[in-house]
Order: sequence, then C-alpha cells, then structure tokens
Amino acid sequence: MSYYETDEQVDQYMEFHYGDSWLSVPNYPQACARHCLERVAGERRERALDLGCAVGRTSFELAREFGQVTGVDLSHRFIDQANELLASGRAEYFRRDEGELGRYCTADLAKLGLAETAARVDFQQGDACRLSPDLGDFDLVFAGNLIDRLPEPARFLQSIHRHIRPGGVLVVSSPYTLMTEFTPRSQWIGGFMAGGREVTVLEGMGACLEPWFESMGEPVELPFVIRETRRKFQHSFAQLSAWRRL
Repeated sequence: MSYYETDEQVDQYMEFHYGDSWLSVPNYPQACARHCLERVAGERRERALDLGCAVGRTSFELAREFGQVTGVDLSHRFIDQANELLASGRAEYFRRDEGELGRYCTADLAKLGLAETAARVDFQQGDACRLSPDLGDFDLVFAGNLIDRLPEPARFLQSIHRHIRPGGVLVVSSPYTLMTEFTPRSQWIGGFMAGGREVTVLEGMGACLEPWFESMGEPVELPFVIRETRRKFQHSFAQLSAWRRL
C-alpha cells in the first residue's frame, strides 16, 4: 500500500480531485458522483458509502443530495488529506511541473460550492474487503477505481450486499488496469481467456454479484486524466456499471 502513501501520489490525487481540468476532460470524481445520483433518482438518499474515496471529492459531491456520506480508503495519507479538508475547508498540495519545480495550490471547498456538504460527510481509513459490520447498510455504495486495486476483488463483490439495503444501488467504476502487484493473477475475475473465450471483468463482476444484484443497464465509459507533471498525464477511460440490490 506504500504506493498510495507517498507525497507524490497525495499531490497528484489532490490535483485530480480538486485542481484544474486537463486535456478538455471533465473532473472525474465529480462526474462519478453525477452518474451515481442519476442512478438513484427518485429513490431514498439517506446514506451513501464511497469506497476507495482517495482524497474525498466524490464523497463531498454525493453529500449535495445525500443526508450522510461515509468515505473509506485504505491509504492513511489520503484519509488525512480528506479530513483536513473536512476540518478546515482547505488543504494545500504541490503541483509539480518538472523535477523539483512547481507551485503550491490550495483545494478550497467553498470555491467548489462544497462547503455546506462537509457537515454530512465523514472519512475513515479501512479495507474494502474487510468492512466493519458497524458501518450498517446504505442506499448507495460507490466503488471508484477500486476493483482493480483489491487483492481479492471476488471477496469484496460477494460480500458488499451486506452493506446495501434491498433496492439500494452499487456503482462500480474502473479502468480495469489489472496488475499483479495489486491483485494476484489467481484472484482476477476477468481479463483472461477461459474455455476458448474471453472473460471480461464486467462479466466476472456479474457472476460474483449474483444472486444479490441485477444489472441496471449498459455500462458507460468515463474518461479521466491524472496530471503527473506539466508534460506528463495519464489519460484513461473507466467503465462505470450500476447494479440494484435485490
């Protein structure tokens, strides 16, 4: 987990969540929240759980319409940054240009229209595969760019129904960048050939989520850009799927 505890990753994710948009791509954590809210339109919006919340932008965005939002991430550093924003409404980070050059920027909830949502948000350090029963159940669970960073994605998918009320919604967004340093090959749920045919991660998710969930329709593709330096960007696409708890 040390990869997500470094200054460099914290700074990049602060810019990813609260900084400028790059390459004409809209803010990804904000877009994920919008898609989540669309999928619970007209439904109860009392409690939401943001798993893999990183530094918290999606949690704050969901709290625009949810009564209470809990953000959970395995990284202590990410949660520390999110809690700093929660406490003071502002947090500083370094936006690198090249080498040691760059400038300090400030994430400001008030400037993003999110200051009033902070009272409805809390952040916790935790493991998505080992969630505490004390969390209770939720009307919405969002797992953003998480499924391909879990050591046991099937374990997560086969247990998450315990935290979603009947009729509630699970939304999963991921670029499916399967890497053995995060998920052992033996634990992959898709992205391979089996029985002479391709098995996708989306198909694997569906198999793991049965019999507790049904698909809410075709997934959508969401672009995102993570700025590393002035001249280096990660331009990716995540697939966002939604599942209703039976």
